Amino acid sequence: MPILLHIETATDICSVALSQDTEILSLRESKGKNEHASMLATYISEVACQAHISLQEIDAIVFGKGPGSYTGLRIGVSTAKGLCYAIGKPLIAISPLQAMATQASLYCKEHSFHQQALFCPMIDAGRMEVYAAIYNQLGQEIRAVQADIVDTQIYAEYLNQHELIFIGNGSSKCKETLANCKNAVFFEDFHTSAAYMLSLGLEAYNKKDFVNLAYFEPFYLKDFIAGKSIVKGLHS
Repeated sequence: MPILLHIETATDICSVALSQDTEILSLRESKGKNEHASMLATYISEVACQAHISLQEIDAIVFGKGPGSYTGLRIGVSTAKGLCYAIGKPLIAISPLQAMATQASLYCKEHSFHQQALFCPMIDAGRMEVYAAIYNQLGQEIRAVQADIVDTQIYAEYLNQHELIFIGNGSSKCKETLANCKNAVFFEDFHTSAAYMLSLGLEAYNKKDFVNLAYFEPFYLKDFIAGKSIVKGLHS
């Protein structure tokens, strides 16, 4: 029964979970902005302490590889890789979008509704843009991850034939735009979480689907563009 540490930092939510086999042992997460650097190491220590498990007992670390916040992903991957090197354990990288879709599918099955729906998890990418993909009830990718500019036609191909369930912190951008579409369904407050990574992480661990620690980089999807400094004297 593998013990896995899950780290999710692709959005404003900083989330850490510890699992054993198919059970979440402990979970810590914060929805405050810019708290990854200050809280991530603390959360890792707290989940291990709550579960009475030392970090040396962990079998692998599961990391939400992106896309998402450049800064959040950099902090998350640095922490995950550093810990892997320190304790000599492998790193597993999974998509936070797929993790959300898998959890939403499980929720629908447990409550016996939206049985034929597709899932469109979204991560806010700024302005009217989102990082999104589309998955079926089995968690299989129907449309690959891409950066979408939200408008009335962007998901028409899928909405014409299926219920499409929108989840994640980018989904609010679609709600007003698709308000008149009967096949558009929105799950409120369904966001990225380390707790949603369990099944994908466990599947990858059993397959020994590990990334190369030396060369692994998060899936940014877009290049980082630094904002102009507002500190006096740092710009002309």
